[in-house]
Amino acid sequence: MDDVDRQEMPRVIVEEFFDREEGTRALLDDLERVALEGDHEAVRNRIRDLAESNQHVFYAVALALSGSKQFYGDVEAQLGVEAADTLRELGETYPTLAEPFGMVRTEQTRERHNPVTELEAKTTYAAEEEVPVVSYTPKSGQVDLYSGRGSPEEVLQFASYLVQATTDSLDSALDRDYSVNTEELGSLIDRQEELESELGRLRDQIDELRRTPVGDE
Repeated sequence: MDDVDRQEMPRVIVEEFFDREEGTRALLDDLERVALEGDHEAVRNRIRDLAESNQHVFYAVALALSGSKQFYGDVEAQLGVEAADTLRELGETYPTLAEPFGMVRTEQTRERHNPVTELEAKTTYAAEEEVPVVSYTPKSGQVDLYSGRGSPEEVLQFASYLVQATTDSLDSALDRDYSVNTEELGSLIDRQEELESELGRLRDQIDELRRTPVGDE
């Protein structure tokens, strides 16, 4: 469905939406209700179900909710002003659903699953152990993926697993002479610099803790 995502086939997907408009609007009404109740995981799963059962309707709604001027313009050119206005109105009526539809669209077009967009974290202190405790929740849009809690060392162990998985994937690409696109490479460089900066802070903190161990009187 990459050709749809590049907006080369708006007629096909929009006509399918109009054929099923009543049922689709009923679904969107229910999804918005569930989203407002806070069950974001259920909303995403039901949108995934829509994408699997009817990709044309899914893409029509996802692109309408994205507010894409190019999409609206393509629809107007192929199907007229009224059709384009109907889709604009769809985006205005269901703004709450723009984010979950966008996330599922990313999953559909880029082979992702629950891409992490944010990490919520807070720190407490376990006095008996003399160690900070980090509570963390990776989020994918509005969906809480899971919750974890551990000491700094345990959290860093998990982080090291992710870094190792990343370097293994790049080793595999290099071994097979696979290319990595410019955008991805640029973002990788940015993430590397961020990691090096945080590791510099970590080295400074460890040096200070060595001089004044936690709990030292």
